[in-house]
Amino acid sequence: MAIVQLNGITRVYRSESVAVEALRGIDMEINEGAFLSIMGASGSGKSTLMNILGCLDKPTSGSFYLNGEDVSTFSRNRLAAVRNKTLGFVFQSFHLLPRTTALENVELPLLYSEEDLSWKDIHNRAKKALEIVGLGDRTDHNPNELSGGQQQRVAIARALVSEPKILLADEPTGNLDSRTSLEIMDIFQELNRQGLTILMVTHEPDIARFTERIVTLRDGLIRSDVNGTPASAKRALENWRDEEKIEFDMEDVK
Repeated sequence: MAIVQLNGITRVYRSESVAVEALRGIDMEINEGAFLSIMGASGSGKSTLMNILGCLDKPTSGSFYLNGEDVSTFSRNRLAAVRNKTLGFVFQSFHLLPRTTALENVELPLLYSEEDLSWKDIHNRAKKALEIVGLGDRTDHNPNELSGGQQQRVAIARALVSEPKILLADEPTGNLDSRTSLEIMDIFQELNRQGLTILMVTHEPDIARFTERIVTLRDGLIRSDVNGTPASAKRALENWRDEEKIEFDMEDVK
């Protein structure tokens, strides 16, 4: 079943006499439970497409159906509710509050939720989200006490705490080293195996290979849309650790 359906989506930005066509007619269906990456060079339209998928921007023309409903009919309050409950967001910059613990950062979305949650419920759901990303023992740490990879895990937990149907990740490994990037992709693959739909923007082919579908944009149009068997991030991470061990052992020999 298609959780996202785009029909003839265009987006034109205008400033005085200049019009820039960021998207020039995007047709795409995304099934529930998919793990898809959106690729393209700078200016290809991938960020604009992600903003529309995240209900952060509206198309100039065309239709966008989310869970079978026409997003253009949603009120401002309804859009805010969709962003809070249906969608989870992870960005290249972690956007964590610096003087707030990991647990408190993850609790934030629930403070604006329409759900009638007690403080105990909020606390327990935030703690569970941190446990999912492997940070159950870092709940009281501030961001400056965490590595970059750990900060991104907190950001992922914050996106998960509202139990969204779709996770939108915009260059989630852009600020991370290779090994940490594999750890993040391993988390994403596990979440996807559990049924979460994940849409990810990336410019890195080495990251896109861990998704089951790769959509490439150029000049505001889809130039390729390829399905395949994703590489295993867990296996790649194990190989990385084996190579590190070999290098470490060789240092001992020297």
